[in-house]
Amino acid sequence: MCIDWKKYTHSAPDQHAIATKAAPSGDHGERFPHEELLTFAHRFSNARFPYPTETNSMKALASPFVAAALVTALLAPPAIAQNTDAENQLDAVVKNGKLRVCTTGDYKPFTFHDKAANNYQGIDIDLAKSLASSLGVEAEFVATTWKKLLADFTTGKCDIAMGGISVTLERQKQVFFSEPYLVNGKAPIARCEDEAKFQSIADIDKPDVTVIVNPGGTNEKFVREKLSDAKIEIYPDNVTIFQQILDGKADIMIAESVETELQEKLHPGLCAINPEKPLQYGEMGYMLPEGAVVFKAYVDQWLHLAKATGEFDRIYASHVK
Repeated sequence: MCIDWKKYTHSAPDQHAIATKAAPSGDHGERFPHEELLTFAHRFSNARFPYPTETNSMKALASPFVAAALVTALLAPPAIAQNTDAENQLDAVVKNGKLRVCTTGDYKPFTFHDKAANNYQGIDIDLAKSLASSLGVEAEFVATTWKKLLADFTTGKCDIAMGGISVTLERQKQVFFSEPYLVNGKAPIARCEDEAKFQSIADIDKPDVTVIVNPGGTNEKFVREKLSDAKIEIYPDNVTIFQQILDGKADIMIAESVETELQEKLHPGLCAINPEKPLQYGEMGYMLPEGAVVFKAYVDQWLHLAKATGEFDRIYASHVK
């Protein structure tokens, strides 16, 4: 007998098929094929084994109860080890009544902490509030830095991290990521009079060029991997860093293309260089606890609906255009 397990799976948009458990009548899942299983178990229990001597062990094995248990074990889909605490992250958020969001607050247009007003603004701030609202909880923003982001997140200071976070394999070793919500990549930004001088990595990687970068994130990782001759200056404040270029204290910065386009608008005299043709492919996603399968599925579905209904585009446009 062969049971078609495909009948007992369902697929959400853009998600892998997930086997459903037995559900009461009216639930979305289909019932486990008990009749097929019991029929097979009955046949198995009445079977005679082709051995010279039928031992007590064999008789016990032929018991209908043991047979049913054996068949259940054989037919059950393989179990996947999960972090139980992380798997219940969704329930924990709802129970706590708040969604703790780690964010750096220094990365327009995604996340910015307005110290005067003592609040957070940006694309991912508004989306965090939308996600929290869908769960019936409040969004609580937890300050972090690019250098401390991974440590803060993996030690449980927040439920999700949002704010222009690049998806990397190095980070993926310790956390889950949502489905990507934005595709862009690294692009240079420099004084407009120098735009023609910095059209490629080779143009930038020269001893007389000073590249300024914020510490601890993918911007620093990129310049350290790609540049060997240019002078790299680490500057701690990602909000005022662009003024350093205008003031002549650095020649260029390499950041996400969407950020360079916004900073061009905010700082007359600076020009984003070929943001439509990034120096490196990149994706942004939301950082989630490792093993939090149920929570990730919820966040991915919420994100899918935010895009499908136009909510994502409206929020994005309000901070970029």
